[in-house]
Amino acid sequence: MPRLAVGDPAPALTLPTADGGTVDLADLRGRSVVVYFYPAAGTPGCTKQACDFRDSLASLQGAGYAVVGVSPDPVDKLAAFAQAEQLTFPLASDPERTTLEAWGAWGEKTMYGRTVTGVIRSTVVVDPEGVVSLAQYNVRATGHVAKLRRDLGID
Repeated sequence: MPRLAVGDPAPALTLPTADGGTVDLADLRGRSVVVYFYPAAGTPGCTKQACDFRDSLASLQGAGYAVVGVSPDPVDKLAAFAQAEQLTFPLASDPERTTLEAWGAWGEKTMYGRTVTGVIRSTVVVDPEGVVSLAQYNVRATGHVAKLRRDLGID
């Protein structure tokens, strides 16, 4: 799958969320949005990353950024994950992988020396006009949010 680059229009994103609602990127127009893609709720790396976003949420929101997490997990698994980790930002479910593919976050990756197909841990920042302002692929779960904040100039 092709990856997004700075200056690309952000693809559509309308998905069900852990809280029983829906997240629609069009509804967030006028705000900057951090969309991050992760492989599986409740796994050690994904939990670390989600908790880092949770712990940085106030500073991200204070700088004008909304945060949305996307995985192929079903809504009920995301709801349990959000409750267990006290996550207060939307977790969106994409079991058909349509959004993951459109955003370049699904494809071949190397795990433990083997090539597999799956979620490529990625973060894309969309500006208020719906244009990609930052796209990072194959990010590490640990330390990624701190690096993202530095890249965005957020203390």
